[in-house]
This record gives sequence, C-alpha cells and structure tokens, in this order.
Amino acid sequence: MEIKRSGSQPSGKGPVEYFTGSVLVDPLFNAPDPARIFGALVTFEPGARTARCNAGAAPSRKFGRVTWFGSPPVKSIGTAPTTARTHIAIVEQIDGKSTDWMEKVSDEQYRR
Repeated sequence: MEIKRSGSQPSGKGPVEYFTGSVLVDPLFNAPDPARIFGALVTFEPGARTARCNAGAAPSRKFGRVTWFGSPPVKSIGTAPTTARTHIAIVEQIDGKSTDWMEKVSDEQYRR
C-alpha cells in the first residue's frame, strides 16, 4: 500500500481532444505492475462532457448505482447545463490504452 499526502498529486485538465468544457482529473491511484488499473476523481463543471467513447469495463457511479461502460459505445458522460458532477473512474489499461475515444458530442446533440 502506498499512502500519498493530500495535494501531493496535482489536478490535471481533461484533454481538449476528449472533453468539452471544464473537466478536472485528480489521480487517486495507479496500481503497480502486473496490475493494470488506475483510478481518478473526475469533476465536470456545468455543461462539460466527454467525447463518445468505449471504455471497456470502466465503472461510473451515477444516481446511486454503478454503470459499466462497454459495448455498445457510450454516447457521452457529462453534466446538466447548470449542475456540476464528480465521479470516480476506475479503469483497466492494456498496452497503455484505457479508452477508445470517438467523435465529440456537438452542442446541438448535447442540448437534445
């Protein structure tokens, strides 16, 4: 077990290639080899969202239940226009890749 002091791992911005709006990613853990998982606390400001993706077996806590993403692809993960959202992402990474990212969700699609 490795214990890290709060604030010792800086927050990162969600990459613009995969996110629309303001998204912060706070690392929680990165399991040592041979494990392949890492975890992060992901915070979406109001109106922020991901591109469409297929994240394999990445759980996201939503409305009190755990949702597993996989096939078929997830349309998008995000927030309502006036509400922020935070979730814990636990993701398996294989050969340095954890997610198959697809196209971004347009503002028009998001409003629907």
